[in-house]
Amino acid sequence: MMWQSIITDWLSLGFRWLHIVSAVAWIGSSFYFIHLDLSLKPAADLPEGVQGNAWQVHGGGFYRIVKYLVAPRAMPDELTWFKWEAYTTWLSGIALMVVVYYLDADLFLIDKAHFDLTPLQAAAFSAGSLALAWILYDVACKTGLARNEGLLAFGGYLFLVGLTYAFTHVLSGRGALNQIGAIVGTIMVANVFLVIIPNQKKIVAALLAGQPPDPALGKSSKLRSVHNNYLTLPVIALMMSNHYPLIFATRFNWLIVAILLLLGPVIRHFFNSRQAGKKSPWWVWIVAAAGMIAIALLSAAGPAAVTSGALPQAATFAQVEEIVSTRCSMCHAGEPVWEKIVTAPKAILLDRPEHIHRNAKLIGRFAAWSSAMPPGNVTEMTGDERAIVAAWLAAGGLRD
Repeated sequence: MMWQSIITDWLSLGFRWLHIVSAVAWIGSSFYFIHLDLSLKPAADLPEGVQGNAWQVHGGGFYRIVKYLVAPRAMPDELTWFKWEAYTTWLSGIALMVVVYYLDADLFLIDKAHFDLTPLQAAAFSAGSLALAWILYDVACKTGLARNEGLLAFGGYLFLVGLTYAFTHVLSGRGALNQIGAIVGTIMVANVFLVIIPNQKKIVAALLAGQPPDPALGKSSKLRSVHNNYLTLPVIALMMSNHYPLIFATRFNWLIVAILLLLGPVIRHFFNSRQAGKKSPWWVWIVAAAGMIAIALLSAAGPAAVTSGALPQAATFAQVEEIVSTRCSMCHAGEPVWEKIVTAPKAILLDRPEHIHRNAKLIGRFAAWSSAMPPGNVTEMTGDERAIVAAWLAAGGLRD
């Protein structure tokens, strides 16, 4: 068991490291090309078929970049493809999801208060929803709905919010927000793998055959690229959210996600407008500030398990110590007794009174003001117990 835990932890670190590095490379190149595309300007000396050009300076050198609207008349000798950054991001992310959420589904993916799923059922539900979400999105993009970009975007937003609400009532809060982030990421990578790159290969094949490329291929790829551009900031926020219990483990977690899904594209619109040389939409930051304030207020609503807004009149340290010892210290101890835990998570000990006092704020953040701990509520901590801990903290959390 010890070696299994050590190997799993190292796999988690390795895949997370790879996931972050590849995501930085993918997002960086994506943002660069969006900026380049929006900053192109016409010029009198451009070759036929060129949409525009841009002059850039970097690293002591000057660069002149031109973009062909469909494709050049003949293929260049060398052509650089940007695809492996996206593929590596998704593959490492799925590997990380398997290691963290599927192998430890009873801790991080399942919430028995919603559905008493087995780890296999939870993993199948997660994987199946990834595939189904992509299929529904892809079908929508191929219908007449795609002619109206605003309507398609609004429909996609409602679709993601609806999925989030459903996931938060089937899976754990942490698992639900990770799942919606994985769905958005899967849609983005599938856009690259199944639409953008294949279309570009068809254009290259047409050029090699001496035939004019189909302009519809470039238009379709451009639509999916724009979608990826506006989905980038929300997916980053969602992937970060599983480290913040006041987001994923509170009563209105699905509504917080709805705001994040809205704020990301709004903020991206500001930078896209500036890069295109348009008037800067400064109102974006008012909307962003209002959204973050709304998130802060919603996160203060506490966990769903605590149905009453009134805290107990009095809460003693003896009550809190009893709750922590029965619900938390089997993992957070010098020698954990929980089967899958070898050392105390995050090296946080809660098996002695002084440890409880020292970590009072963390206890509040993870187990009183939110329901992030115990993970999957495996020790069945009740809403009343969370309320008692919250009342003790509200009174100062002083030693009795």
